[in-house]
Amino acid sequence: MVMEKAISDQPSAIGTVAHRHRLVAVSYLNTKPLLYGLLRSEVQEELEMDLAIPSECARRLVSGEADIALVPVAVIPELPEAHIISDYCIGADGSVATVCVYGDVPIHEMTDIYLDHHSRTSVMLTKLLLQEHWKHEVTFLPAEEGYIDGIGGTVGGLVIGDRTIGLDQRFDYVYDLGAEWKAHTGLPFVFAAWVSTRSLPEDFIQRFNQALREGMDHLPELQLLLSSPHPDFSLTEYFTHHIDYDFDEGKRAALKRFLAFVEEAAG
Repeated sequence: MVMEKAISDQPSAIGTVAHRHRLVAVSYLNTKPLLYGLLRSEVQEELEMDLAIPSECARRLVSGEADIALVPVAVIPELPEAHIISDYCIGADGSVATVCVYGDVPIHEMTDIYLDHHSRTSVMLTKLLLQEHWKHEVTFLPAEEGYIDGIGGTVGGLVIGDRTIGLDQRFDYVYDLGAEWKAHTGLPFVFAAWVSTRSLPEDFIQRFNQALREGMDHLPELQLLLSSPHPDFSLTEYFTHHIDYDFDEGKRAALKRFLAFVEEAAG
């Protein structure tokens, strides 16, 4: 049977959750407020939770090993059915701080760029910006462990997540992809969203969103409880000025714009 591909953020199934939903989420610093909300809520009793890098979250959702995942949004076109189930996401309205291209030379002098394998969304965003915004061609290099040490000369590198912290002091040129996308489109951006491959009961979705909302409500105290990963990295600045968690209308428009590029690139 061929399943109709659909993206929906208003699942219609109503009922009681009959089993524990397998959930996998990104393990980066920017997910801590969302995970905090889930872990301190009764909804966790309805979940089997695990953490992984973004690409592994995507793989599990595509393969059917997870029912719900916080995934890089570039994976959505690969799903036969995709339901965005939350009012919250990992997004940015301008500079995101932890998704950047680094190098010793300006972007137009780069001949090669390593692509961080942790997130397809960031990879596709890099390709979009090179094609549409910078209008510059480079050779893309697959990134393996230790690739950051290979950045130098005319070779740049895309780095995402917690590994970016402190790299702005190591390289002369830093291109924040959230800021570059905003300059190119005037829109915010969605890096990851909570996605399910099937309709879920509305009462579960309400409890799930309430748990995430409570996590966001406790963000001020989390900023005090968490230790900074770098002496010059401000958690308050990061959580309040770089990461934008609301999946609002601007981000919906941005997601539609970005996924059109992803699908066109896939042919």
